[in-house]
Amino acid sequence: MDHMMFEVGTALILVAIASIIAGKLKFSIIPFLIVLGMLVGPHAPTIGILDFKFIESQGIIDFLGQIGILFLLFYLGLEFSVQKLIKSGRNIVVGGTIYVILNFVLGLAYGFVINMPLYETLIIAGMLSVSSTAIVAKVLVDLRRTGNSETELILGMILFDDIFLAVFLSIMSGLLLGGATSVGATILSVCISIGYMLLFFVIARKGPPLLNKLLNITSSEIFIIVVFSSMFFIAGFSETLHVAQAIGALLFGLALSETEHSKRIEQLVIPFRDFFGAIFFFSFGLGIDPTTLGDALWLAIGAVVLTIIGNLIAGMIAGRKAGLSHKSSLNIGLTIMARGEFTIIVANVGLAGGLSAMLKPFSALYVLILAILGPLLAKESKRVYRGANKIFKWSDPVEKVKKRKENQENGAG
Repeated sequence: MDHMMFEVGTALILVAIASIIAGKLKFSIIPFLIVLGMLVGPHAPTIGILDFKFIESQGIIDFLGQIGILFLLFYLGLEFSVQKLIKSGRNIVVGGTIYVILNFVLGLAYGFVINMPLYETLIIAGMLSVSSTAIVAKVLVDLRRTGNSETELILGMILFDDIFLAVFLSIMSGLLLGGATSVGATILSVCISIGYMLLFFVIARKGPPLLNKLLNITSSEIFIIVVFSSMFFIAGFSETLHVAQAIGALLFGLALSETEHSKRIEQLVIPFRDFFGAIFFFSFGLGIDPTTLGDALWLAIGAVVLTIIGNLIAGMIAGRKAGLSHKSSLNIGLTIMARGEFTIIVANVGLAGGLSAMLKPFSALYVLILAILGPLLAKESKRVYRGANKIFKWSDPVEKVKKRKENQENGAG
């Protein structure tokens, strides 16, 4: 146990050093932590008393990372207004459908082009269709975009994407793992998942008076115990209904977002969100062995190019249909571009079903590139917009208003 504690402490010191370097360079912390995780792990050397393999402690580090996802998504849920989300319901369904279908079709086409068998092609299409809720949440928080006009649509599309993931995993698990999953059972499971999500929207609309009374706790110690215990319970219970535990935490955050205690909860969550969130990205990189990535390099690069194109197109269409500006619409595509934990889950279903071993290095490299590139592109969204604007000649809405006023004044004159 003493040695395990030392391993975990060593890992946390490495995370701290990477965070400091990222801060000095004014870069997103995500790529640094993922690369750091890759550089250590099972394939790393042991130097004196410092064991960088983290073999004994990897399970604990992974678990701490999962806690990080919960806090990231819980905080994101607290930041949003359910009433505004419900008002944007049609835009969310339209945007989410466009996003999922476009990326899934591109994945299918790519699988056929590289001559993958049918099941491998379906898995690749699924991998290309699911964004990383953890990274998207981190990007929105780090770039302080939780109040942006496009962010509610992004959140809705993430929820829609999770519904698709639940359907896809249910079907593919039944096909590949030979379980007793029938069409009826799959449909029932999906309906339960959707109903469970809708329940939290109802609670958020109708439940604040009761929640306000239940959370009217003077002691900060008892208050934080009650809130965090509830979050962990709901996240764990969500998974039993085939809703990702991270989405369960997000839904719980949404339910509390309309209460008078939401700001108090936010202040308590922030330190835990930052600390455990950093561990998640480190643990994610820890599971990637860089020596296995070479064989799938070109396949992964091709998938990355398709994903960038697909996400930008889907973001632009979804944003414009929702009445957002070109700039906000482009931000949607750049923000949801990152791939992470859910893509790995999809790949693992294929591997568990005995599909091509190429899926493992392919998924790892594909996720790694987009987990690094996605946050960087989102951070530089202004430059990306300026470059795209030179090509497509988009007019800024402010300029349109000025031109309209000028035309009206000239007409009046």
